[in-house]
Amino acid sequence: MNRRAKWEIRGFFILWLLFLFFRAHDPFSFLVLNTFLGYIPIEISFHLGRKRSAWLFWPMVIVWLLFYPNAPYLLTDLFHLSLLQPYAVSGLLRVTPHIWIYFTYLITSALFCAFLGFWSLNFVSQSISERLARGNNIVRLIVVLTLTFLSSVGVYIGRFLRIHTIYLFLNPEQFIRPLMNMWTNDLWIFVILMTFIQLFCYWILHLIMTAQKPSY
Repeated sequence: MNRRAKWEIRGFFILWLLFLFFRAHDPFSFLVLNTFLGYIPIEISFHLGRKRSAWLFWPMVIVWLLFYPNAPYLLTDLFHLSLLQPYAVSGLLRVTPHIWIYFTYLITSALFCAFLGFWSLNFVSQSISERLARGNNIVRLIVVLTLTFLSSVGVYIGRFLRIHTIYLFLNPEQFIRPLMNMWTNDLWIFVILMTFIQLFCYWILHLIMTAQKPSY
């Protein structure tokens, strides 16, 4: 991604976050924090690359991985649309502007963080595979699968245990027991489904980025 595109993304993020701060009211004020956390791994990926020394590259990858689940996490925030009671008594969707305004808020934050997050996943996996195996495609596929699986576990932790990434830095001891006891059948079903969703979106994005003009 070129420098101009990065600054356009940063500019939109700052303006959108300010907009949400003043316009997204309860029960949707959570969008400010969630959008901020979802953007962090995107910004970190902007600073990763071949020229980074190993002693700086790998710690940055670890920090990226800790925050990366916050990007696809925003897709699950769409369930909060139920708070708006979008269906009328007739069973049809209501046309009330208030509903569609907050629908726009949720969709914009979710798509912005999720798809740029998938871009960062593509870039980080490529950078890791280049360092480990000179860009070997099999190694890169393994890296993508591993990172996506770990991300799905992270989304589960945030969605159902209500543990934000920032809490792990502030008071990690408090969450050791919940993390140890969360490995149930429900978790595995959720992780498998969330991994499929992420891989599907990543695959579509990868096809778009690698598409070539047809030769005649």
